[in-house]
Amino acid sequence: MTRYTVTAERGRRWWVLQCVEHPGALSEVARLDQAPEVMREAIAFVAQVDPADVEVHLRPAVPDEAGAHVRAAARLREEAHRANRQAAVESRAAARVLRDAGLSVRDVGTVLGVSHQRAHQLLAG
Repeated sequence: MTRYTVTAERGRRWWVLQCVEHPGALSEVARLDQAPEVMREAIAFVAQVDPADVEVHLRPAVPDEAGAHVRAAARLREEAHRANRQAAVESRAAARVLRDAGLSVRDVGTVLGVSHQRAHQLLAG
């Protein structure tokens, strides 16, 4: 699968789309969520490839201030995702230590602040 970058600029009523790698692949959509499918076919036609081999990376043009907020939100979501993964690792480790110390699954759940069902899942995982 080949990844193609598509720029999207807002016109009066439509988003104007253009592929960076194949500038002849142009289209318009009313909503950005329609862009990947529409451009997948446009790029496939211009590049003479199978549409299934086209991955669209959409790059909408937004005001600078909005772009800064979008980038900050994406960075924070990624940090939260990493923190959640690490919290899960620590929760599993804590559950095993508590269980090995003789606590019941219900008590493990209480200590960890989760249901006994979740404690059981942590111990099984």
